[in-house]
Amino acid sequence: MKILMYAVLEPEKKYIREWSAKTGVEVKCVAERLDAKTVEWAQGFDGIDFQQTQPLEPVVYQKLHEYGIKQLTARMVGYDMIDFDLAKKYELTVTNVPAYSPRAIAEMGLTQALRLVRKLGYYDQRMDNLDFRWAGLESTEIYNLTVGIIGAGHIGGATAQLYSALGAKVIAVDPIHQVELSPYLEYTDLDTLLKTADIVTVHTPLDESTANLFNSETFKKMKDTAYLINMARGGIVNADDLIAALQNKEIAGAALDTLADEGQFFEKQATPEEIPEDYKTLRAMPNVLISPHSAFYTDTAMKNMVAMGLDDVVAIVNGKRPQFEVYK
Repeated sequence: MKILMYAVLEPEKKYIREWSAKTGVEVKCVAERLDAKTVEWAQGFDGIDFQQTQPLEPVVYQKLHEYGIKQLTARMVGYDMIDFDLAKKYELTVTNVPAYSPRAIAEMGLTQALRLVRKLGYYDQRMDNLDFRWAGLESTEIYNLTVGIIGAGHIGGATAQLYSALGAKVIAVDPIHQVELSPYLEYTDLDTLLKTADIVTVHTPLDESTANLFNSETFKKMKDTAYLINMARGGIVNADDLIAALQNKEIAGAALDTLADEGQFFEKQATPEEIPEDYKTLRAMPNVLISPHSAFYTDTAMKNMVAMGLDDVVAIVNGKRPQFEVYK
């Protein structure tokens, strides 16, 4: 059996070699993402594995079907880059890796929230100008705050446990109420969460119901002292409306691990011409933190996402049911 892995990061290769040695399955790694040109490299392979946020072009589905490939395995949580109608048309089973390391992303969100709450961006701005005074930057402590989680799945659940351990009150919105999370959070509705939470942290998939969930109306419902943490997908937050809300002091700050237009410049050495204006505006604000979709990037996460993704490829190629099939 031969598998082609797209968009392989250098640190992943160690774990790929370990998995290949353990299973006896041949794996070829390429750095390029899966697109209309690179899909041709899949000819002669039994399965593929990829990670990217850019949408797959229609020809990708057609070519994979022609090559006899039966699956699309995204070694990541999100799957909004996949057109499920085309996947169904070309008989491609879709899998993802929903829980490679929920703690990795939960810890990153907490880290950024703590930076915002303690107003470290403002201190950095002052110290860059040799101003070492702390007047006007009094902050608070996490146990005094209410944290609202939108999407209490694997990552949201891990997030709840971290904030709860620090003494915060945690509330959450999710269509599925998991009884095992009851020691850490209380479920509520979205309007109540927005009006109540001091930190709103987002861990939900991007789909028709969550696209532009955070817009001008949403921000008006939030406290003007509240912080938005988006560790999910950029398209959930309307960047222009976020900028306006920050400029109008409708919310206190934001931490973003993802942007709607990140495909233009994330994960590469970009040129100045490739940088969009919304990024420039947000990046210049001392109360905004941006990371390049790197919240997942830990050794534990990479090891698990490699093994879990490849295991599902093998299962499908062998005619078995994968562990992490995505139904839509």
